[in-house]
Amino acid sequence: MKIEIKNRCNDEVLFSHDVEHNSIKLTMEAVVTAMINLIDANLVGADLADANLTNANLHGADLIDANLTGADLTYTNLSGADLTNAKLTSANLTLIDLTYANLVGANLIDVDLTGADLTGANLAHTNLASVDLTNADLIYTNLAGANLAGANLDGTDLTNANLTYANLAGANLIDANLTSAKLAGAKLAGANLAGANLTNVDLTGTDLTGANLRGIKLVCNF
Repeated sequence: MKIEIKNRCNDEVLFSHDVEHNSIKLTMEAVVTAMINLIDANLVGADLADANLTNANLHGADLIDANLTGADLTYTNLSGADLTNAKLTSANLTLIDLTYANLVGANLIDVDLTGADLTGANLAHTNLASVDLTNADLIYTNLAGANLAGANLDGTDLTNANLTYANLAGANLIDANLTSAKLAGAKLAGANLAGANLTNVDLTGTDLTGANLRGIKLVCNF
């Protein structure tokens, strides 16, 4: 069965794969093997559960409603991609490039985002419960209303991030850089903020009940 992957903007065929019992998953894994760039690919609703997409170049790809459950996206380039409402449960996103990607409504429960670059990405109201974001870059990332309960943000750079009304209850923020982040109305009950940098952070209405604030840096230059 022949499957074609097309450009989301002009329908140009970017890659074609024709084998017996073909699937979009097999086609995409063939893309990875052939090291083909799929910039601006149309992958709306694609079922890529458990696919190996390591090192794939999917810059600007349209993955709205795609199923990436359990997929391996290590080192994958998804900068500027649209992952609105995508399913990413238990996917491996270690060292992935998600700069300026749209992940609104995506399900990221139990995802490994260790060392990921999410600079400028939109994760507003996204479910990131128990996600591992150790040493990730979340500079200028929109996390307004996101669920980060129990997430591991050890050493994460959240400079200028928007965490307004985000749920960070029980999260690990040891040595995190929250310089100039917006935390108004956020829930940080029981969170571990030991050694975190909270310089110029807006804490208006923030719930810090039972939070560990030992050794934090808190300087306001408003």
